[in-house]
Order: sequence, then C-alpha cells, then structure tokens
Amino acid sequence: MKKKIISILSITMCSVLLLFGCGSKKKDTIIIGTEAGFAPYEYMKGNEIVGVDIDIAKAIADYLGKELVIKNMEFDSALMAVQNGTVDFVAAGVSITPERAEEMDFSIGYVEAADEVVVVNKENPTVESIEDLDGKIIGVQQGNVADFWVEENVDAKEIKRYSKFGQAAEDLKNGKIDCIVMDYYPAKEMVVANPELTVLDGVLFKDMYAIAVKKGNKELLETINTVIEQLKAEGKIEEFLANHTSE
Repeated sequence: MKKKIISILSITMCSVLLLFGCGSKKKDTIIIGTEAGFAPYEYMKGNEIVGVDIDIAKAIADYLGKELVIKNMEFDSALMAVQNGTVDFVAAGVSITPERAEEMDFSIGYVEAADEVVVVNKENPTVESIEDLDGKIIGVQQGNVADFWVEENVDAKEIKRYSKFGQAAEDLKNGKIDCIVMDYYPAKEMVVANPELTVLDGVLFKDMYAIAVKKGNKELLETINTVIEQLKAEGKIEEFLANHTSE
C-alpha cells in the first residue's frame, strides 16, 4: 500500500512539473557557427575566439538569456551546419546571395557596403591594379562571395581556393599565387600581420554581411533582427569594428 501511495504521489508530482517544463529539458544555450580566420569579424586571441561577429552573437545570447556556445569550423561547413540544425545561426562574414537565400534565411545586414579589394605581394607585385586580374592565379576563401565573383567576372589562369586566409597569405608571400581577393577589413588586418603584403587601390565590388539561420526559423530570425537594429541604433557595430581593427 505504501509503495502504491508513493507511486501515485510521484505521478502527480511529475504531472505538475510537466506543466512547468519537466520532461522537456529547456535549452539554455545557443550555438553559433563561425570560422575564426577572418579578422576583425572572427579571429583567435590566444585560445579565445573574438571579433565583431562574436560581439554581435554575445548580444543575441544576452538578449535571449542564454549561454553562447561557439563552434569554430571551416566556412562551408558552418553554412552546412546551420542548414541541418547543428548550429543555431552562423555569423562569419556571410554575404547574402540569391543562391544562399534558397538554402537558409538571413537577418538584416549589419555591415553594409563592405568593400572587396585585392591584396598583392608588396616586394614583387605581379598584379599592378584591380583591372589586372585576367590571366593571374587568384586566391580566395572557398565558398566566399569573392570566390563566386572571381569565377564569374575574371578570366583567371587559376582560382586557388583556401579554407583559411592565413594559408593564402603564406602562398602570396612565397609567390605561389598572384593576389588575394577579399573583404577590406580582413585585408587590412592581413597586411598588418604580414608587412610583405599590401592592398591595391580601388574596390572590386561592394558586399553586405548578415547572420544566417535555418530556413523557416522565424522566431530566432526576428530576435536577431531586433538585436541588430538595436546595436546599429546605438552605434555598437561601429564600436565593435573599432575595437577589433588595427590603427
């Protein structure tokens, strides 16, 4: 009889707790996928991943009252991860393109009109200007919008695709490629770290960055847009950029 009473009490308690979430563990984390080789947006500082995108991601997590979990992976893998739900969102200098918009949903832009530029070897430039790309070996990050732009707009001798811009910088210094096409701010940080390199004058095209979520995740997308709008209104995006760029 005692066991029966305990059993009934247990069932009753569980029924009450179920009303408040018992039986379905509340998710108290939110996962960002990123590629920490794209300073100032995401990069390594010691053993920590930091950057503009990480600051935005932390603001999103704070708004939701969740702990931010950062997953560092290759750029293409991050985009795949958000599509299959392995991560909640991707912030990795992701450009909005019609092709990507078919596979994932995008927030409003947080860095608008980002300039795409050309990086060359300062001591031995084999590319003289941004109009001098035809017939050259051009380095890009695989899956980056610059990859698609070069393929569609340049008659390159070869497009060499890298998972990390650091690898491209080393090959440029060693004469294995003629130039790198990339975003201005990461290019600026690259030449600070590699004084053998320089950024050519001029802009190839302008780009826009946004945060990607799984297709149909409207609730999270609305939250992210709210946070981005607030950060932009308060001038925080510019502040983040200033904090993560070299003078």
